Amino acid sequence: MKYIIFDFDGTLADSTDVFIKAWNLFAPKYRYDPIDIEDVIATKHMSLSQRAREYHFPMHKLPLIMPKVYRYFKENVKDVKLFEGIKEMLNGLAAEGYQIVVLSSNAKENIELLLKQEGVVSVSEVLTSSRIFGKDTVLKKFMRQNQVTPDQILYVGDELRDIQACNKVNIPFMWVSWGIDGFDLVEKENPKFVAHKPEEISEILIGK
Repeated sequence: MKYIIFDFDGTLADSTDVFIKAWNLFAPKYRYDPIDIEDVIATKHMSLSQRAREYHFPMHKLPLIMPKVYRYFKENVKDVKLFEGIKEMLNGLAAEGYQIVVLSSNAKENIELLLKQEGVVSVSEVLTSSRIFGKDTVLKKFMRQNQVTPDQILYVGDELRDIQACNKVNIPFMWVSWGIDGFDLVEKENPKFVAHKPEEISEILIGK
């Protein structure tokens, strides 16, 4: 295994509070329901489309709303932190020779801003998907450009849509429990590994 590709929000970055504030900021204009952290926790077992129905979110307006949300993220990036232990885990993997890549539907500029803010220098590349359900396309392009096969990659993420994208292109997946989606959602997609804290990622991959 050569490349470890990480999802960003909910996997590396503890950005839930900022996204809740952004969601609620635009709720009146786009006529969907505001939420709080209790709502996020209560809907961990729901898919993205189920959550949208629960809070009357207009999925057809997603391409219009998400750029505004990511702009809000950039303006409030100082309020976003990496989860505890993430920086050390990334540094440890890089020291063992793994190439660390981030793949997200968040804006590349936002990701690079937070990595710089947190002093992370172990990430070699940041990839973004312009479509929230388009990560499999980005992964296929990444494999083609780097001339690597799926068995040379591990994707680490927290959401159902991440593992579904990986399964489309046969890339093994590690699910982390501290993110958005609950295990009951991803279990049926057969993740290769499960981690409950960042140091477990290191333990699984390098035994320490």
